[in-house]
Amino acid sequence: MILEINPYNPQPRLIQQVVEKMKNGAVICYPTDTGYGIGCDIFNPKAIKRVTQIKNRPKHKPFSFMCSDLTHIANYAHVSNTAYRLLRKRLPGPYTFVLPGTKVVPKVMTTKQKTVGIRVPDNEISQLLIKTLGNPIVTTSLPAEDELPPADPFDIDLFIGNRVDLVIDGGPIYPDPSTVIDLTGEYPEILREGKGDVTPFL
Repeated sequence: MILEINPYNPQPRLIQQVVEKMKNGAVICYPTDTGYGIGCDIFNPKAIKRVTQIKNRPKHKPFSFMCSDLTHIANYAHVSNTAYRLLRKRLPGPYTFVLPGTKVVPKVMTTKQKTVGIRVPDNEISQLLIKTLGNPIVTTSLPAEDELPPADPFDIDLFIGNRVDLVIDGGPIYPDPSTVIDLTGEYPEILREGKGDVTPFL
């Protein structure tokens, strides 16, 4: 099922429809600033298990999740003063930050080191989904084998529509992975260079 939502001015009524589905355990495909992702409510274990199966991902390798802003992040991660200054200047944006997780985060979403990967997307649809749901949203890229995943929602529906409950059409978005930065140590560590500029973290 495809649901078209205005990418610049998302219709609250349609966003609410998606959120109600997510509260009931739906797995969705939704637009972010780094391409389309697969996600669900972070507090729905059955939905997270489905996402794991769709991605064929080892259980010991947790997913990242989306928060709406820096204040929201503080509920789910311990943010040092140094990390706060860096985050404040770069969010929202195409970054995934590795931070020490709080006890609020489900164990399935944390590493053995009790760290979490958190994003704050620069995308109106995903932002409104998070705010309306009230919880973070699990985020992972579309499964890709030998080539980049599709950018157009209709191609995405053909590709994965039978494995998710809903594909949101927020217009074509070329997949460009986020930059991953570890902020758990004394200095930032760049784990993956992607769409986000790494210069501020060098």
